[in-house]
Amino acid sequence: MSHILRFHHPILARVEEGFQTEVDVVTQLLRCQAQVSEWHFLPALLSLHSAHTKLTAWAQFFQRQKETRKNMFGGQSQKAMQPPHLYVWLQRFHAALLAKFSFYFHEALSRQTAPGDMRTMTARTAPDYCGKISAFIRRHDASNVSLVFDNRGSESFQGHGYHHPHSYREAPKGVEQFPAVVSLPSGERPLTHWPNVIMMMSDRAAELNTLEKVVQFYDDKVQSTYYLTRPEPHFTLVVIFDGRKSEKDQHITSFLQEISGSLRNCKPFSILKPGSKG
Repeated sequence: MSHILRFHHPILARVEEGFQTEVDVVTQLLRCQAQVSEWHFLPALLSLHSAHTKLTAWAQFFQRQKETRKNMFGGQSQKAMQPPHLYVWLQRFHAALLAKFSFYFHEALSRQTAPGDMRTMTARTAPDYCGKISAFIRRHDASNVSLVFDNRGSESFQGHGYHHPHSYREAPKGVEQFPAVVSLPSGERPLTHWPNVIMMMSDRAAELNTLEKVVQFYDDKVQSTYYLTRPEPHFTLVVIFDGRKSEKDQHITSFLQEISGSLRNCKPFSILKPGSKG
């Protein structure tokens, strides 16, 4: 890399090492953010793991420094050493991406463990998206909450999880171009409602693409109310209720805006603004 030439003196070796670690972690986390947003399981997993490995090594190095200083100067009178602000922020960003990864690839990860163990592991993420959505469904008696992936124009799409790059699967058509990434509470998308969901995603695309708007639709034929919002370009969050619901129901819109903002990682990036108290 071009910056290596700037660390031309041996005395700067530790500075170079620290700078390289910081750049590597930021790069891996931003790469993971992009890969999750394209629903690419394996690349996102590798990026997340790489960032975690480097952050763990950084934490161990910081701990050694802390212990060395304690032994040299005594731990009682010395002010407790705090981790660097950049390290703390990168940890927060990594935790946010881990939660998002666990949500977007929930079905693929669920295949590798028992349902109870999966709930226990996702409950440790911050935020726990499945836990929050399940609590919302119980509290407001929602029929279904789904995260829908729009894979139109994606030639590499093969479904949930990892697929060998040379495996062949015919490109999905019709409603199969809009799989449910997650569908709660049953785990299965509500097929009778899917045509309405797809129609709204197309008819209200301009509003949904603002990424802040929550759109509502009541279908008299099926006696159901739909709320949709788009956390990012390829994904739409959908809430379905039996019966008619008010378009101005603040509890529903606030919930959707909170989940969408969290999936966009608004909070970690807002901390970077001057004057933020984190």
